[in-house]
Amino acid sequence: MAGRRARTGRGWDASPPRAGDTTPRPRRGRPAAESEAAPRGEAGSGREAAPPRDEAEVAREICLRQLAVRPRTRAELAGALARRGISEEAATEVLDRYDEVGIIDDAAFARAWVTSRHAGRGLARRALANELRQRGVDGDTASEALGELDETTEAETARALVERKLRTARGEPDAVFRRLVGMLARKGYPPGVAIRAVKDALAAQSAEAAEFAEQIDADALTAAETEIDR
Repeated sequence: MAGRRARTGRGWDASPPRAGDTTPRPRRGRPAAESEAAPRGEAGSGREAAPPRDEAEVAREICLRQLAVRPRTRAELAGALARRGISEEAATEVLDRYDEVGIIDDAAFARAWVTSRHAGRGLARRALANELRQRGVDGDTASEALGELDETTEAETARALVERKLRTARGEPDAVFRRLVGMLARKGYPPGVAIRAVKDALAAQSAEAAEFAEQIDADALTAAETEIDR
């Protein structure tokens, strides 16, 4: 119909073409220049690809991100770098430098770990030694840190753990005794420390528990448990 615009798939043609005119008429919509723009990063975009980053710089960033979460041992950081594909040469360079300036210090890590895990979780030296070994702390460094946790402190912590558990413990004295000794064993306490801590705590709890505790031969049980461990 004359005077009406013809609708196309992409827009409106404002007027009918004149006779003999074969020139494509622009349509409203997305400009051709925009639709034909070169993809980002290709020639003609005015942007050049970034040069490859120095491997040591990448290694430092990985280490700092790891250390921002919590202190790490050298072995832990070396493992993180290896998993990210950092070469052994670059990792050694960065970790040696961090050793020099004190950013990583396995001895300080071990001391702090022993103090915090004993106070917070009540872990004994045997359990703490296992955790330090899993984190790559060498035996001499771990032994030095564990030496700061003496037997008296360990026994006092075991007794405190038992007393806290006894407040909510239910069942016959013999069942409670076994559960509490097992709890201390899982935290790394040796049989003698665990058995004596539970016996003493039961003796102070009630008459029934005290009577049961009197029947416990701590030395004999300790010897038996030690033999089983071997």
